[in-house]
Amino acid sequence: MVARFLTLKLTLMGNTFRKSVWQTIGLILASLYALGIVGSLVVAVAAISFFEDPALAGLAVTLGGAVTVLGWWLIPIFAFGVDATLDPHRFTTFAIPRRTLVAGLAVAGLISVPGIATVLLALGTAFAWVVEPGVLLVALVGAVLGVATCVIGSRAITTTLAPVLESRRYREVVAIVAVVLAVLIGPLIGWLTNGVEISVGPAEDGNAFLAMVQQAAAVVGWTPFGAAWALAGAAHDGDWLGLVGRLAVALGTIGLAWLVWDRALGRALVRPPMGDGGGGRAKGLGAFGLVRFSPTWGVAARTATYWLRDPRYSGSIAVVPLLPVVIYFATQSTGNYFMLLATGPFVAWLLGFSISNDIGYDYTAFALHVAAGVDGRADRWGRTVPMLLVGPVVAALTVVATVWVADSWHLLLPLLGLALGLLLVSTGVSSAVSARLVYPVAKPGESPLKSPQGAAVATMVSQGVGFAVTLGLSVPVLALGIAAVLLGGVLWGVATLVGGLLYGVLMLVLGVRFGARVYDRRLPELLQQVQSFP
Repeated sequence: MVARFLTLKLTLMGNTFRKSVWQTIGLILASLYALGIVGSLVVAVAAISFFEDPALAGLAVTLGGAVTVLGWWLIPIFAFGVDATLDPHRFTTFAIPRRTLVAGLAVAGLISVPGIATVLLALGTAFAWVVEPGVLLVALVGAVLGVATCVIGSRAITTTLAPVLESRRYREVVAIVAVVLAVLIGPLIGWLTNGVEISVGPAEDGNAFLAMVQQAAAVVGWTPFGAAWALAGAAHDGDWLGLVGRLAVALGTIGLAWLVWDRALGRALVRPPMGDGGGGRAKGLGAFGLVRFSPTWGVAARTATYWLRDPRYSGSIAVVPLLPVVIYFATQSTGNYFMLLATGPFVAWLLGFSISNDIGYDYTAFALHVAAGVDGRADRWGRTVPMLLVGPVVAALTVVATVWVADSWHLLLPLLGLALGLLLVSTGVSSAVSARLVYPVAKPGESPLKSPQGAAVATMVSQGVGFAVTLGLSVPVLALGIAAVLLGGVLWGVATLVGGLLYGVLMLVLGVRFGARVYDRRLPELLQQVQSFP
């Protein structure tokens, strides 16, 4: 039966190569990327083992393995719905013993790009002990236990939390939290790195840092995350009592996770999660009650509703206020506020470009535009209006905040001109690009972190073209802003502000008109594209 699950998973994985060219290209690129990462890490560990000290390689494997387990356990909580090809609820009507089902799902869970990469990485790093055959054998056992901890623990957590994960409110909140954490991880690492440099002392004193790493590995090696990966290090040091203790922790973790998964799967098969099912109570018409009755304002109201209620949009909104914080922490140690001052124009460009794939986010709801006969002009302006109402306010506040922090008030007018000009230019380009280049995105209700198979290349091409066009059309605004910053003076600042606004309005009008013509000409093709997204 386990072999049948493997065959089923391999068949489903092979079908992706025949389903879509983009999916095939995306899967190949993801596989090559994962293979490159695995190869680099294995070479790094082997180099440490052969040219430095195998004990150092053991420390790296312990800490890296613990991070891998943590990723397997936590990422599915945020990136829900990433892999549901073998959803256990689909086997409810089959008379498969639960233990057999658990075993089959556990083994089949390795048949994926992350699963195969984890197996290769675990086995590859185990051969860092190839010069010590006895330790190598222990390392291989630890690798098998480590991979089992990853897969079984991940399945146990997701199956246990399935009733919560199916809740739409949970998905919306978690999606925003995940995006915020992803943005803040860079400043957090920088802060920790600065803290390490301060605590370690002079750069030539590396012993303190090594002692800190050893202490961290010693603690992590006794946790469920790192016990399996620390077996080889204990065998290398001759710590047989520690080896037995860590082995007990690893086996206990796997056994407990298996038991939790088995019980949770039994409950899920009897009472499968159905989601919260209840929508929010309707109170009036919302944004539709605030606008006049016309196709343009109807599209604008629907777009504004998306920005407020769809986590795929609200997640990106939550990132915008964090960008100045990220860049502030990045520049705090150097005292050079150039990047901080550039945050305002960058945020403005990012806001304008955020609507470059609005039709893709509509998915099948785009059929309503076709059925209602919404023309290109109404559609393009309707999607642009909410950005024109909110974008300038956000961009201006960002510029004022960064100028205040950097104490560079003499750059207020040039930066405002740059920000508003870039916002209008990028919004105009987005209105044109989104009518021509549409690429797959996460469907409504799915995690914003989920990337459909085969979407990577299409996304890079579409965004690359949009970025290149925006950059080329923004040269006059950038040139005027740079001149105002270098030459100084109030007149140059006023000229940048007025010139940026006038030029940006011109590019916006031209972009919307061009996008409207393309939209009217390609309406059937656009509908066919969005409905064929995987």
